[in-house]
Amino acid sequence: MNGTMKPYGIIAEFTTPAGIMHAAEKIRDAGFSRWDVFTPFPIHGMDKAMGMKNSKVGWFAFCGGVIGYTTGMLMIWFLNAVDYPVLIGGKPMFSPFAAFPPSYELTILFGAFGSLGGMLFLNRLPRLHHPLHKNRRFLQVTHDKYFLVIECDDPKFSETETAKLLAAVGSNHIEMVEE
Repeated sequence: MNGTMKPYGIIAEFTTPAGIMHAAEKIRDAGFSRWDVFTPFPIHGMDKAMGMKNSKVGWFAFCGGVIGYTTGMLMIWFLNAVDYPVLIGGKPMFSPFAAFPPSYELTILFGAFGSLGGMLFLNRLPRLHHPLHKNRRFLQVTHDKYFLVIECDDPKFSETETAKLLAAVGSNHIEMVEE
């Protein structure tokens, strides 16, 4: 390794929930897309201030449920009507009414797998290391400080202009975080 560290982003520290809320609104209005807010507790209205939309995890759960239900019905149809057909008392080889309970259970199981897999995928997890964990000031986020981080990967990112914007919205401390 050559010893130079790749920059991750700029971290800005705030001391009040109102300050971080105001900063989030300004960063959202400035058009940044790769940024996040870290607080010691949930702040009511922060999702709206950040311009966050509804989560897409529900679609992963829905798709998992549809796949589970379809798998259950096809599995029971194949086993009863194709692979091992046994005529018992003149009953049909396949009945969706009889296949519903196991298909329903597979709907729930695959829906749960879909929501878990979707959450991991959308959050880019598992990530075993995060650059913010090396920052000494960031350790205070679990106590009484509020932080806003803008990543260098953001299309609107400019080190000097972004730092000026963060200073203008009332940040107490601004510094560059390296990978």
